[in-house]
Amino acid sequence: GDAIPCTTQPDGVRFCHGSSTGDAGVDLRLKSFDGVPLDIYVTLPSVATAGARPLIVQSHGWGAPPSGPTDAQYGGPTAAQWAAKGYVVVQLAARGWGDSCGTEASRQVDAAACAEGYIRLDDVRYEVRDIQYVAGLLVDDGLVDPARIGAIGESYGGASTLALATLRDRVMQPDGTLVPWRSPDGVPLRVAAAVPLYTFSDLVTALAPNGRTFVDRVTPPADDLSPVGVWKQSIDTGLHLVGQLNGYYAPQGSDPEADIDTWFAALSGGNPAANPQIPGIVEQAARYHSPYHLLAGTYGVEAVQPPPLLFVQGFTDEVFPVDETLRYVQLAKSLYPDAQVGMYFLDGGHQRGQNKAADGARVGADIEAFFQHHLAGLGAAPVTGVTALTQTCPADAPSGGPFHAATFDALAAGSVTYLSDATNSVRSDAGDPAVAKALDPVLGGLACTTVPATDQHDGVATYRLPAARGTGYTLLGAPTVTVDIATTGANAFLAARLFDVDPATGKAVLVTRGVYRVDPAHPDGTVTFPLQANGWHFA
Repeated sequence: GDAIPCTTQPDGVRFCHGSSTGDAGVDLRLKSFDGVPLDIYVTLPSVATAGARPLIVQSHGWGAPPSGPTDAQYGGPTAAQWAAKGYVVVQLAARGWGDSCGTEASRQVDAAACAEGYIRLDDVRYEVRDIQYVAGLLVDDGLVDPARIGAIGESYGGASTLALATLRDRVMQPDGTLVPWRSPDGVPLRVAAAVPLYTFSDLVTALAPNGRTFVDRVTPPADDLSPVGVWKQSIDTGLHLVGQLNGYYAPQGSDPEADIDTWFAALSGGNPAANPQIPGIVEQAARYHSPYHLLAGTYGVEAVQPPPLLFVQGFTDEVFPVDETLRYVQLAKSLYPDAQVGMYFLDGGHQRGQNKAADGARVGADIEAFFQHHLAGLGAAPVTGVTALTQTCPADAPSGGPFHAATFDALAAGSVTYLSDATNSVRSDAGDPAVAKALDPVLGGLACTTVPATDQHDGVATYRLPAARGTGYTLLGAPTVTVDIATTGANAFLAARLFDVDPATGKAVLVTRGVYRVDPAHPDGTVTFPLQANGWHFA
């Protein structure tokens, strides 16, 4: 087809953009492996650094298609800055977003090619394969070294980045079978390093956690999927609306493997045990949209050791909490003890994250060093293990730390335990709506939002731990709750919040929260479930 035009900048870096509104109205979008046209940016080093170069794939977040060379990802270098260092950078608007059939205007340019160019929720057979296809084209053009491919992505793009790394050197075809990753000319390709940012490892638990992910052990895949968890109503509704307004969903009922509107309606019903559609939806999500289940081989896929990984995840991220990283890392290290994995946890990401500028600069520098070592062979090997920066208030206070340990569990030097033998009742109609709204990650505030510290009315069980003594103590981990329950009714779940109370003001700040879906087959007895991990100093 027609060549994508490039412009040379004063420093020699070349910007190339293939869109539906190219020169003389020619459609210059990349035709992917199945013919779907994709908006593409390629940023190239200067001609003086010609030859096969390392590649970095930058993948965008939900509803945020790339805008070109000035795009940065949470403090890391922009595409232009990477190219100035000798890298090739590619950015695709994922199918169903922006000029990749995401707008009505972009679909009208080539209606036939865009007919199935809808959003597939990071399906490894489509969005991830699009990335693999374009990388192969760049290799065949002599621009990219097939052994030095790196990937970075945030949120939605972080999941495609992690799935790409988990596949490593394989491609999943539409029927779910795997074949070696080869360029169109037959050159073998392989991911050398990846940085997933503020993302999910398992779409099922990200959207509907069931309270079975513990940070100090491997989560059995079966526990991850059953019982179906608690729908994050405000978050999931907001995400769905963004796609409706700014993207292209498959017409409802037209494609059972990408029927997002139907899935959303079913999952929003509130009682997954009563809806016969839910098991099939859960299986689809786990089979094709979850790097964790891809790594686990839940559906018969053979696992391979992932490349060096650097995860960045937010303690205060309610959309994709740190559980999403820890679930994947626990499994990867159990299968491959020598796997090179680094983790950065901080007060950032989606709501309620505060994303402090100093933290972003620190992480950005480490991302640059990570890729420079693994893709360009420059600098010392990056530190593996866990680096934690704690949540602090007010918002302009510097984060606590950094704290470092070989494993997440090793961050904590001890534990604080509280016991109560009181009998309490919790009800589904209880709780203060004003408190709930203030703490809602979509409708409420950020990490330093406070609420009254008074006990809520009957139907909410409140427990008050003794005040911290001396200089206090720092939480670096995931608190757990163990309770003896007797359940009345069906489809029950428990919602728990941990607050830090300031006795001087009578206000409380939310430190962490968690949910637990009661197993309908075992509604009574002793249950233990974790809250989301965090770093927080109790004064």
